[in-house]
Amino acid sequence: MTLLWILLGMSAVTMVPRWLPVWLVGRWKMPRWIRRWLNSIPFAALGALIFPGILSVEPDTPSVGLIGGLVAAILAFFRLHVLFVIAGAILTVVGMKGW
Repeated sequence: MTLLWILLGMSAVTMVPRWLPVWLVGRWKMPRWIRRWLNSIPFAALGALIFPGILSVEPDTPSVGLIGGLVAAILAFFRLHVLFVIAGAILTVVGMKGW
């Protein structure tokens, strides 16, 4: 019986933070500046996740990762398919490391 209460409590604690924003967004008209700010969060989070990895590609020479990231950014700027962007960055890093 205790396990059942634990599972129900964990379900409620998990469900409320997921359900509450959906309920609020449907009933509240957000100002434009808040919507713009919320739309930029995925890009900021992605940058925060990727940039440390770029610097740690080659611990002794972080320029290898930075140049690979720069190549990926340039290829993405020209709207190439994501597989070409990834392949270009990988080939750049491998070429600089001297496979």
